[in-house]
Amino acid sequence: MRLCPPRFNDPEVFGRVAVLLGGTSSEREVSLDSGRNVLDALRARGVDAVAVDGIPALIEALMQRRVDRVFNVLHGSAGGGEDGVVQGLLDACGVPYTGSGVLGSALAMDKVRSKQVWLSLGLPTPCYARIAKGGDVHAAAREVGLPLIVKPSCEGSSVGVSRVFVESDLDAAAELAARYPGELLMEQLIQGGEYTVGILGDLALPSIRIVPASEYYDYHAKYLAEDTQYLCPGLDGDAEVQMRELALAAFRAVGCSGWGRVDVMRDRQGNNYLLEVNTAPGMTSHSLVPKAARELGVSFEELVWRVLEATLPQAGSQDEEAACPA
Repeated sequence: MRLCPPRFNDPEVFGRVAVLLGGTSSEREVSLDSGRNVLDALRARGVDAVAVDGIPALIEALMQRRVDRVFNVLHGSAGGGEDGVVQGLLDACGVPYTGSGVLGSALAMDKVRSKQVWLSLGLPTPCYARIAKGGDVHAAAREVGLPLIVKPSCEGSSVGVSRVFVESDLDAAAELAARYPGELLMEQLIQGGEYTVGILGDLALPSIRIVPASEYYDYHAKYLAEDTQYLCPGLDGDAEVQMRELALAAFRAVGCSGWGRVDVMRDRQGNNYLLEVNTAPGMTSHSLVPKAARELGVSFEELVWRVLEATLPQAGSQDEEAACPA
């Protein structure tokens, strides 16, 4: 399968595009990097694009009617753009934007609620415990079983994540995760390969297997290290097809649309487990959706154009992207 050609060639159809970046979430620096890359790509294609740093600046631009549509690469929640708040603002103002709407953004940002939806539909995800701040992490650990992961339920980019192999490390892990807003999520540690699948409209891109030089794909391996390996496609044959189908089903299940990325663990027996959906994926030099798109011959500039093109009514709804038979 391959993507059909872009539906529009004239950059003027987009009007003035605000690239929403930065913000005040824990992922600000990653968002700034992503936003700079998106801004450069749009301008290289002749799009009238401007950087807008954070929600207050976006509100000001909307009030002054200086924005026709928004390319959202504001990562995270609590000052980021992935929790439905920005989406609700833009819907109220009638301004089109990239990515998922209010419901999909809010559900995907909350890892606990994502799991609840997936499990209700029979989609596989690691067993977990939902813990209020100050809750009994030791009781939860006995329920989930070691080894396990403790993380904030509403953060991304591996922020606040700890892997726990012995009970004596639980309290420190909970203390780290509790520094961030929201509940804590304790999750079974799946030992095996780490994968991600980019989504572009109705198409699941080739999977990527992530092989960090160190034992885990943490913040350093994601954004700083130059020795992390990315194998694309990550699987072959039926295994690759099944992972892509699972990722697309998970994406749709939580109401997501437009574009995004689904993270998956695959254990040593070949079983897949859904971890989370990212509704405003990174667009840095280390980011994964651009790597997967390149496997289909789609450059970074073209990827950015296609994501923005989905905001145009003539191009169909935000959850629709034409794919052509090979």
